Amino acid sequence: MTSTSDSPSTPSPAASAPRSAVGRRAVLGAAAAVPVLAGLAGTASAAPAAHRRPPRLKGGGDLGPNVIVFDPSTPGIQATLDEVFARQEEDQFGPGRYQFFFKPGAYQGLNAQLGFYTSVSGLGLSPDDTTIHGDVTVDAGWFDGNATQNFWRSAENLALVPANGTNRWAVAQAAPFRRMHIRGDLNLASSTYGWASGGYIADSRIDGAVGPYSQQQWYTRESSVGGWTNAVWNMVFSGVEGAPAQSFPDPPYTTLDTTPVSREKPFLYLDGERYRVFLPALRRNARGVTWGNGTPRGTSLPLDRFYVAKPGDSAATMNRALEQGLHLLLTPGVYHVDEPVRVNRPNTVVLGLGYATLIPDNGVTALKVADVDGVRLAGFLIDAGTVNSPVLLEVGPRGASRSHAANPITVQDVFIRIGGAGPGKATTSMVVNARHTIVDHTWVWRADHGEGVGWETNRCDYGVVVNGHDVLATGLFVEHFNKYDVQWNGERGRTIFFQNEKAYDAPNQAAIQNGSLKGYAAYKVGDHVTTHEGWGMGSYCYYNVDPTIVQHHGFAAPVRPGVRFHHIMVISLSGNGQYECVINDTGAPTSGSDTVPSVVVSYP
Repeated sequence: MTSTSDSPSTPSPAASAPRSAVGRRAVLGAAAAVPVLAGLAGTASAAPAAHRRPPRLKGGGDLGPNVIVFDPSTPGIQATLDEVFARQEEDQFGPGRYQFFFKPGAYQGLNAQLGFYTSVSGLGLSPDDTTIHGDVTVDAGWFDGNATQNFWRSAENLALVPANGTNRWAVAQAAPFRRMHIRGDLNLASSTYGWASGGYIADSRIDGAVGPYSQQQWYTRESSVGGWTNAVWNMVFSGVEGAPAQSFPDPPYTTLDTTPVSREKPFLYLDGERYRVFLPALRRNARGVTWGNGTPRGTSLPLDRFYVAKPGDSAATMNRALEQGLHLLLTPGVYHVDEPVRVNRPNTVVLGLGYATLIPDNGVTALKVADVDGVRLAGFLIDAGTVNSPVLLEVGPRGASRSHAANPITVQDVFIRIGGAGPGKATTSMVVNARHTIVDHTWVWRADHGEGVGWETNRCDYGVVVNGHDVLATGLFVEHFNKYDVQWNGERGRTIFFQNEKAYDAPNQAAIQNGSLKGYAAYKVGDHVTTHEGWGMGSYCYYNVDPTIVQHHGFAAPVRPGVRFHHIMVISLSGNGQYECVINDTGAPTSGSDTVPSVVVSYP
């Protein structure tokens, strides 16, 4: 059952005019949105005398101009959805960030088309509290039917009754589909059935069948499906009712009966007219949705326990709020930070809306987490700055050693990008030092297109480095790094689903040479590690600058009985570069220009 905090309730709202266009604040109106809450964050008075402490920051506040909240009587919902889509459909690297919320109730005849940096969510405790008779659609008309660049958008906590019986969700990476109930079928391909490269579903129920069609790979966790029609290269399921039986490599289904440990992403909801943030409970050996039998298990916090950050807030301000004991809600927009955002208190929540984006200035680390229990990071993007950062996200300090088995740190829908929106550099994107951390759906991407892209222009040697023991990754997407995409040094690590492409833009064989080895593995387990396990993992190469490049293998690991891999593959995309082996010296080489996986079913 839901338990509530002992903190005081959020102050009652004052009535105000209804919002009538995108870009105005989400306020309570005659037929519009959720209330502006008293105590707007970040409005503290001028600094006091030096011998006095600064005034305490207030929690709560309105959610800013780019959080747009509807109720069933709001006029012009479709026009507002269309207006934002027109802005965001092709704006792959622009500054626009939007969050749509639907209050509980029924909505008729809507089609919410989602472009870049757009999130749509229901505000009930259960997806079935908010029902749209219509669709939440991602298609690829902007890119001639090619869905491989439909990044950075999300749907969460809604029930859909699709207009024609099938909802279309043709996405690529960084596009989570969480806590959704589809009362019909779900199509994961574009309307032209062009290329697609996704994706991730969690805690969702699809009453009908899921049709991946052209989707190259997909990970589904703790859900229920009425059927699954096909597979291309790599389809992975853990804890999914109705999942196809394990049959890798033909068809390439990897099916685990349960997920070893999980905790669903925090989410905003309405308790009456007041916002709260629900914190789902930890589950072990989990299977099926969390919300199917009434109120989900977990706790909740009122919004006045959160500092509601707005673009323009400094890292110093956010750190002052965190030091006061407030949690952090990042409203949509871009935040430049000139020092790390420091999460030092156990059980702190940092939750982003609408792909809120942190950009570190002057080579700092964007966010650091202490070696403490229960921190939840969710729903934001970190974009590398122009000055090289040694690390962009640090989960636990170097040498972290405390056990967090009972209350792990979770990193969910946290995405990292180096280049694309402009030149950006880092040495390592994400370092996980804290034990028992759960990394649940991340895309860590060194850009292969956009602005500021080049072998040295947006250099980043390492994608994800795991030093902590007992870390679990569920839905790990890491691509295009100059050296190792994943380097895993901690003991007893586990990965369920891994998707990788090696860096397209290596100029020649010498640029990727790793001592006597041809190239750096996509996924490297440290030589000293004695226990590690992975399921459903793929690495692809597309060395289009120099198609003669040879990569020795996609995976590298010590040869020990406790280091095990199940269902792994490498692929040469149209013969642009080749792999000699799959893992270490095992597995057949890729086959010329035929884009056909070379697989290893079990290793060793």
